[in-house]
Amino acid sequence: MTPELILQLARRSFEVTLMLSAPLLIFSLVVGLAVSIFQTVTSINEATLAFVPKIVAVMVAMIVFFPWMMSYMSDFTREIYGMIANMRH
Repeated sequence: MTPELILQLARRSFEVTLMLSAPLLIFSLVVGLAVSIFQTVTSINEATLAFVPKIVAVMVAMIVFFPWMMSYMSDFTREIYGMIANMRH
């Protein structure tokens, strides 16, 4: 394995990780912000109120984005298997 191949694999792995986690994190961030604004406006300071909507939002995002995430991950896996053919001892 050449150092260039290792760097390419590491960079691509980080990209895939960020792309796959981005939709879930964005949904969680938006819902968390909305709940925080709601809590501020209504003066409700219940700590557990923030967790349930975030969990629901992440589950909904997972259902919505799952086909795209699986497709993206399968393409990455095929790319990795393609790299195996280029590796030399």
